[in-house]
Amino acid sequence: MADILSPGTRAPDFSGVDQDGKTVRLADYAGRPVVLYFYPADDTTGCTMEACAFRDEQEKFQGIGAVVLGVSVQDAASHTRFRSKYHLNFPLIADPSKEICRTYHALGLMGMAKRVTYVIGPDGMIVDAFKSINPKPHVARVLQAVREKGSNDAVQASSAAGPDSA
Repeated sequence: MADILSPGTRAPDFSGVDQDGKTVRLADYAGRPVVLYFYPADDTTGCTMEACAFRDEQEKFQGIGAVVLGVSVQDAASHTRFRSKYHLNFPLIADPSKEICRTYHALGLMGMAKRVTYVIGPDGMIVDAFKSINPKPHVARVLQAVREKGSNDAVQASSAAGPDSA
């Protein structure tokens, strides 16, 4: 399987169903930074730590206009229980067909999602990508990446600087 998608790549659009049965597409968030994180399974130790860390920092993500979306291969009913049990405050996208995981190179050998996170800028470009993540400190790194590379201000500053400024 190919490595994860690289920064500078256009994030592929996807369509999935969240824990409430609502259709969610990446295109729904055009113009906003998106944190798209893949995790192996609902209600497991590492995945719960990561989800709760995103929950606890949600106000900071929202403060910079970013949306957090979690994706795993479990169905919407599993996500509903997981979200309710831990009072998660962001959508969890069900990917039982594994199509989204495959598209984002986040499908593991056992058919579960790998722990991979993408920071997608408001222009739809991947600005950072993380794999093999330590769940607890990971969210702070993602928040920093959104602030530095993925916010509207960061994208506008990069565009204004021009292609030769790197």
